[in-house]
Amino acid sequence: MSNDDHLDAENKKQPNSLDTHAMKRNNLMEKRPGPTLFVIFNHTLTPAQEKDARESLGAAAIVLPPPGISRLWAEIPPAADSLADHLAPVTAWLGQEAGPEDYALIQGEFGATWLMVAEAFRLGLVPVYSTTRREAVEEHLPDGRVEIRHCFSHVRYRRYGA
Repeated sequence: MSNDDHLDAENKKQPNSLDTHAMKRNNLMEKRPGPTLFVIFNHTLTPAQEKDARESLGAAAIVLPPPGISRLWAEIPPAADSLADHLAPVTAWLGQEAGPEDYALIQGEFGATWLMVAEAFRLGLVPVYSTTRREAVEEHLPDGRVEIRHCFSHVRYRRYGA
């Protein structure tokens, strides 16, 4: 057998790194007790949001993005003509980690959110957003100014497109 034939035979025995990743991901998915909620969001989830994810979505796990992905999501460039290059690491992370039927909580800058929701649908994920109740609290200050604080409370998750 020539060296080339030997290498070809070895390559057929060894899956490439993408195949290996897909096999690992499929094995992890088979062992999961339920769907995972992947978070693409600029805020920390509240205890109410975590509880609702487990109860209403049946999320067995909640996965936050790595710090670099969170930073990219929080720093969407307002002057960019296109967000595709900026979001490429975010889409790569989601594509590598999430599997069909997993949830993706996606909220943020409008254009980036639209692109990531489309990507989530393409990947077979279930994109959702958190609906909130907003309450404004006014405080009249001694100097005549009025300070307004907005308090948001989670109500439920809603699927995009529903």
